[in-house]
Amino acid sequence: MLDFSLKYLQILKTDLAGLNLTNILDDEEFYHKQILDSINPYLQSEAFQREVKAKGIVVDVGFGGGFPILPLAKLLPDVKFVGVETRRKKADAVRLIAEKLGLTNVTLVHSRLEDFYFDRPAVITFKAVGTIMDYLPIIQHNSKDTCVFFYKGPSFEEAEAAHLEQLKNSWNMVSLEEIQVPHTQRRCLAYFRATNVPRGTKYLVKLTDYL
Repeated sequence: MLDFSLKYLQILKTDLAGLNLTNILDDEEFYHKQILDSINPYLQSEAFQREVKAKGIVVDVGFGGGFPILPLAKLLPDVKFVGVETRRKKADAVRLIAEKLGLTNVTLVHSRLEDFYFDRPAVITFKAVGTIMDYLPIIQHNSKDTCVFFYKGPSFEEAEAAHLEQLKNSWNMVSLEEIQVPHTQRRCLAYFRATNVPRGTKYLVKLTDYL
């Protein structure tokens, strides 16, 4: 992964220097705060590992500069990854990075989560974007086997605990784990499973369109 990190950063510094996909440009800091920070939830959480292995599909929402989707795709070549990003320039840029890094198990989509329909069970990930109330209520899916992992900072519990009661009829928080990443602040991995299937689905694209 260290060699992968160096190649990734080199692409950001050269081909995509004008896009500001990350403000971390030091080799060691990039490795810890972008690469390890992306893969350690999988390496340290048995629940995350179990769900990814069982479903074989990870959908990363709001992947920005390609984190955590590209490092995870490198780590797990047998898993299919689909990225959903509202900003076309970032989606196109990360698609170029994936090609240059030789990642063939990644599909990157310019779309909104509201327009996306999970027509088969998948692991859905959010890294440091929005709140659980911003995203869980708008996920359109057809299975109680749908699961979501939010990778958040240390204030997750106190900032978002009040929302859990509002979501109890549709989502259940299964666990909250601490993730260790060297040279970074404490991280939390919150694991949610669907408790029912929403009605009145309206969508433009389906997950299986990209598999």
